[in-house]
Amino acid sequence: MNTEPLPPQLFSPPTTHAFAQRVATALGVALAEYERCPFEDGEHKMRPLESVRDRDVYVIHSMYADPGHTVNDKLCELLFFVGALVDACAARVSVVAPYLCYARQDRHSQLRDPVTTRYVAQLFEAMGVSRVATLDVHNPAAWQNAFRVPTEHLEANGLLARWFATNLRDTALVVVSPDAGGVHRAEDFRARLAKLVGHPVEAAFAGKLRAGGIVTGKPIVGDLEGRCAIIVDDLIGTGATIAQVAAHCRALGASEVHAAATHGLFLGDACERLGNGALASVVVTDSVATWRVPEGPLLERLTVLDSAPLIAEAIARMHAGAA
Repeated sequence: MNTEPLPPQLFSPPTTHAFAQRVATALGVALAEYERCPFEDGEHKMRPLESVRDRDVYVIHSMYADPGHTVNDKLCELLFFVGALVDACAARVSVVAPYLCYARQDRHSQLRDPVTTRYVAQLFEAMGVSRVATLDVHNPAAWQNAFRVPTEHLEANGLLARWFATNLRDTALVVVSPDAGGVHRAEDFRARLAKLVGHPVEAAFAGKLRAGGIVTGKPIVGDLEGRCAIIVDDLIGTGATIAQVAAHCRALGASEVHAAATHGLFLGDACERLGNGALASVVVTDSVATWRVPEGPLLERLTVLDSAPLIAEAIARMHAGAA
């Protein structure tokens, strides 16, 4: 009797299909087939075309806005598809979201603010999700505490550190956190980078105040004179924070300034802010497609790292534990 465990069964809605295909290739499996039917009034249905009975199912879906789809469209599509998989008797349904929408709305920053991260968690749980994995949320502790199902917080610091170690190995380096909340992330990156380059890497951090949607930079603490500065953050949105910190690094004598972030949304005027020459390079992962970045100075300095092998390894480990 064959007792070999079945391989993970992977699904992905259309907008994340290309990314999920790379994950499936890294795992040595094929993406499972499904049917998606849109209706005239904007409603839709999705159903698996393969049996999922008693299988461990992983739905890969990165929930960011792109042409023709809002984050709410993608969230709704994911929730309904998970429900269909649960109704089709899947043993477990795990959501793997390289970029998870609403993960930054994790606390009351103003009176009567919604804690939308918790609401999204409740939606996942209500639809029968067994586990949620995502890549570099803004506040891992708040994100994990929002869920009652198991969560996996994946980090891209290893990918980012390897790129900078390869390209800046013999350079005097300083890693800069753009705010106090990112110090832990930046320190982890700094330690990884120092180990890879084989020499000490300095640390610095900047202050930041945000009020009424306006970001105000504060002085940087740390020695930047004559060093190559790497600003490390979880996400690039409008680019205002990165641009301010980069200007301060230059003013304090940094020889070059680079930016590293897991998620590159590049909203609003970000491409103009970050393409003005203050940054020698901007490095992000492919958790978010860089469709907002046009031909021009920023695109010439932009490097997008493949995170599919990292996601594939996480799914393999989760599946081995489930089996």
